[in-house]
Amino acid sequence: MGTLLHFRNLYNEAFDDCKPSFVVIILKGYTIFCGILLTMALYAFLYRAFTGFEF
Repeated sequence: MGTLLHFRNLYNEAFDDCKPSFVVIILKGYTIFCGILLTMALYAFLYRAFTGFEF
């Protein structure tokens, strides 16, 4: 749990001094988008691995 809190602090500190606010919004949106894509890729891999599909 401490590692997740550390990463959250690093994430928040990365955007502290970013001046154009629209850049911060775009980067945070991109972070969420990448997280969703990573989750979908892991789900697809695990689904194929556990249902016996050929790779």
